[in-house]
Amino acid sequence: MNASPISTTRKPNYTVEASEVVVAGHDTQARLMTLAPEQTIPWHYHSEITDHYFVLKGTLTIETRNPNATYTLAAGARHKLLPKTAHLLSNRGAMDCQFLLLQGVGRYDWIEADTGVIAK
Repeated sequence: MNASPISTTRKPNYTVEASEVVVAGHDTQARLMTLAPEQTIPWHYHSEITDHYFVLKGTLTIETRNPNATYTLAAGARHKLLPKTAHLLSNRGAMDCQFLLLQGVGRYDWIEADTGVIAK
């Protein structure tokens, strides 16, 4: 993870089945997200916000660095990732994975874990 992000900004380069903003404030947001089988949200981290994942359907796999770990969450499970924790999300299951993502409190950013590029 790069300690001082590169100032270049661009949109994150990945595709998900669906993403719906449920609520968005200046320091918090909630999204209902769906990953189709084999879809992945690439390695990234956030400088200030905590991610809270609530799995509603299917199975969500979360991989982290520092600490290096893999979490496989089924429907009904939840997981919290602290700021500056590099993570990758994927659906390794045979059916869609739907989850609620709550983010906050703090300024939202999306920083590529391998390059430090800030995406907005």
